[in-house]
Amino acid sequence: MPTLLRIDSSVSPESSVSRRLTEAFARGWEEAGGAVVVRDLDADRLPHLPCRGLHFPHRPGVPADLPEAALQDAVIEEVFDADALVIGAPMYNHSMPSTLKAWLDYLHVPGRTAPALPGDPAPLAGRTAVIISTRGAAYDDPALEQEADHVVPPLRVLLGTAMGMEVEAITLDRTLADMLAEVMPELDPALAARLFAEAAERAFARGRELAAALAG
Repeated sequence: MPTLLRIDSSVSPESSVSRRLTEAFARGWEEAGGAVVVRDLDADRLPHLPCRGLHFPHRPGVPADLPEAALQDAVIEEVFDADALVIGAPMYNHSMPSTLKAWLDYLHVPGRTAPALPGDPAPLAGRTAVIISTRGAAYDDPALEQEADHVVPPLRVLLGTAMGMEVEAITLDRTLADMLAEVMPELDPALAARLFAEAAERAFARGRELAAALAG
């Protein structure tokens, strides 16, 4: 039975669009017979790394009983135990939530989760990481998206280039269309609703497809 690690980082659990999409992905995964493990980075926030030594596999200068060392081990073990990841990554002020950044800081350890040197094997190579990134405004202009999106590109670099995972992305714009209808009617709530429905369908289908492929 393939295992999915679902990561959520939105600070609005009850109204979060990114959580609705990671939930759709997880439902598709379960429909294909897979199991889902959830880490909610908002409900169970990781502290920022307290010392530089945790970035290295031999942990220089890190006390053996440091609580953050055990947290790091748990974060890394969850990823190694998973066959694929789906990561809810809403855009806040053109960047990712700080809770998600903290999780990445715990996870990225050259020599443990990433190659220590160029040419070394990538321990996490072959795993698929699906990023689901939601944005309140509209990014119809590719140049604007390239300039303003500091969520998906760094995740591609860290999870894909550095750690060797197969990174995919599902992005959804206009998530604030209803809230800002009076001041930004150009976000078009009707269009936003249609785009959400399409993204949810895509997330569900990809979850089901990926779990079925891994189940063999």
